[in-house]
Amino acid sequence: MTTTRPAHHDPTEPSFTEEDLSRLAGTRSFARGQNYLSDVAELSAAEDRITATVYGSEPYHVVLLLAGPRLTGSCDCPYGQDGHFCKHCVAVGLTALDRPDDLPRLRAETTRRAQALDNWLDSLDRSQLRELLREQLATDAEFHRRLELRAAAAGSDTLAVRAHILRLLDTRPFEQYGVVDRRDAAGYAAQLTEAAAAIRGLAATEQDAEAVTLAETAIKVIGEATERIDDSDGELSGAAQDMAQAHLEVCRLLLPDPVRTAEWLAAHLLGDWSHLPELDPAAYREILGEPGWAELRRLAHEAHRSHPSGWTERYVLESVLKAEGRVDELVTALSTELEPDGSTHLAIALELDRVGRRDEAVTWAERGLSDTETAPPRDRRLVEFLAHHYEEAGRLTDLVRLRRDDFRHHGTLDTYRSLRTACRTAHCWSAERPRALALLRADATGEHTGRRPHTGPVLIEALLDDGDAETAWETAPSVPTTLAQWVRLADAVREQHPADALPVYLRALTPLKQQTGHPAYERMTELLLSARACHRALGTEPEFTRYLAELRANQKRKRNLMRRLDEHGL
Repeated sequence: MTTTRPAHHDPTEPSFTEEDLSRLAGTRSFARGQNYLSDVAELSAAEDRITATVYGSEPYHVVLLLAGPRLTGSCDCPYGQDGHFCKHCVAVGLTALDRPDDLPRLRAETTRRAQALDNWLDSLDRSQLRELLREQLATDAEFHRRLELRAAAAGSDTLAVRAHILRLLDTRPFEQYGVVDRRDAAGYAAQLTEAAAAIRGLAATEQDAEAVTLAETAIKVIGEATERIDDSDGELSGAAQDMAQAHLEVCRLLLPDPVRTAEWLAAHLLGDWSHLPELDPAAYREILGEPGWAELRRLAHEAHRSHPSGWTERYVLESVLKAEGRVDELVTALSTELEPDGSTHLAIALELDRVGRRDEAVTWAERGLSDTETAPPRDRRLVEFLAHHYEEAGRLTDLVRLRRDDFRHHGTLDTYRSLRTACRTAHCWSAERPRALALLRADATGEHTGRRPHTGPVLIEALLDDGDAETAWETAPSVPTTLAQWVRLADAVREQHPADALPVYLRALTPLKQQTGHPAYERMTELLLSARACHRALGTEPEFTRYLAELRANQKRKRNLMRRLDEHGL
């Protein structure tokens, strides 16, 4: 199970929350995990993981892994072995949240122990290291297989290496009822990575095409297996691209027959499984040479003539033509089937612009806007492409017209900002702003009958973005306004209107009282500080003291919240 980590966090604290743990575990396991806090022992931390032992009916080993943007949890209890984020994972997560000050010390201790182990290994002689390896080989079947494969590759035993690689490519050991579950996909992906390394090793020791053939076999197997594997975590995709890179590397090293390689490449790109792994024809141009590239070009044209509306056929032909710099042929190929969202117009414009044909590029982009006027959603990159070129060419009237039409069509804060920037460049914002705000106000009050969505919140955001907080505050009661916007408005006018801002902060605090986790606690602290500032301005601090005392009494079980309030003198 996984959850997204916050984009920014204090590196001395856990980068997950109680809400994350509850969402991963479910209500029942989360509640049961709270009963195991006293059973967590041997807590350890590194930069990317937290580990511990939880003494349930027997000792269970738990790992919370912070890999990239995701939190994952594993436990060797029966429920955890089925891939669930179990009560033991919850207990370890809650313990880490409750002891954030210990994590830097634990991480330092982990680093110290790792360094001590490295120093000890460095002190051993060959015979001692060999004995350690033999002990591990006797008990670890996977480790035994990996070393056996490396030994075969190092000894140039091609048949043995081939047999090993084919076993690594086999999905059947990971399948249940014909499919590979997400929980098993990582194991299969690890075997693919191991197979790619073996293929590279084989190419380095045996200077024949066997490594190329094995890489091609692996790519075919991966493509065919894709539909049977749940790759929700992206493990298979990464391993597949590693295998594609291995094929490219061994081709560069061994230089297989260029025409046969072109035929294989075309078959893969045009086949049913060409989306994984992704191969870039341009990367093979040097390997194919002129004979192979000519064959790839012929096959690409032939496939496109046979099926001109096919996405795959178009992609392959476009890739070949782009690599050759045949812009006119590429434009002709692209223009045979224009996408209704304007993305094809943009692709043509980008290719023309890339070779310096800017007037033609702008013409195609303008045609894209015209052709998609009544068929939203439009590829918004068309607007940005034209805006860049209009500004660069000093066509400020066209720039303002473009941004005005885009704003009228979408009515978002981003399009409002873009219109404002364009008008300021053209020195006409003072005249344009009232019209833009009137359009947002008409949408917010239901007067606008166009296709654009309800934009009450956008009107408030636009006024705040302009720095016009007073107008935004006066406008908010008459249009739909979110609680978050009311808080931002209160922040903007608090010094001038503390009596009006105070109820907003108290209203925003109410839902947070039912939440747990560091983000909620931090937000509560900020709102309480703002409320206190209002009371001070109004001379009613005793009232705030009573409110805070009642809140602390009701929230006293939330130790991290109490700690944060103490830190801020609340």
